[in-house]
Amino acid sequence: MKTKLILAAVIAALIAAFFFFDLKEYVTLDYLKSQQSALSELYANKPFLIIAIFFLVYTAMAALSIPFATPLTLAAGAIFGTVTGTIVVSFASSIGATIAFILTRFLFHDSIEKKFGDRLTGMNAGIEKEGAFYVFGLRLVPILPFVVLNSVLGLTKLKPTTFYWASQLGMLAGTVVYVNAGTQLASINSIGDIASAGLIASFVALGVLPIISKYILNVLRQRRQA
Repeated sequence: MKTKLILAAVIAALIAAFFFFDLKEYVTLDYLKSQQSALSELYANKPFLIIAIFFLVYTAMAALSIPFATPLTLAAGAIFGTVTGTIVVSFASSIGATIAFILTRFLFHDSIEKKFGDRLTGMNAGIEKEGAFYVFGLRLVPILPFVVLNSVLGLTKLKPTTFYWASQLGMLAGTVVYVNAGTQLASINSIGDIASAGLIASFVALGVLPIISKYILNVLRQRRQA
């Protein structure tokens, strides 16, 4: 119990410090876009260092369930490009999500199970029936915000390893789309740039992704039941 209290206090202090010192201003899209040239120059000179720092920041934000994933994902595309940005974000988001999953389970599972175990019955039933496919579906067609989903799944009986690889696979399509959109957003300098084919394609992909995801999920579910 003492270990849990200390860990919970440390996490709460880190989150409070993030907002108290207004660090959120440094992970907004406007700030990251304003620093895009400087960050790109740093990346060109010290690529491994910048990737490592970005990776740690992204992982920490996800682990602490601080909801600034979208601007950071777009920034990854602007700084690293689609391929490298996708790789960095995919692993950082999945590792951070898994840490949040484990922290929630360690800190709150027993107490939540005692008081609200009946409310987790449906989710546990889905996990027992479909396993990783259940997590994959929740990631592919997000019903809950990811920061909420990480914690909720941490309260279930799901294995951390299953959560990790199913999450990484399920989030990959969305990660590619958002990172690619970041590469286009970084190039907007005038009204004319907004009409660029690449930018239009990125926003179209953002719009149709949920529809395509639902279709893919239905096809996979039908094959599993066949």
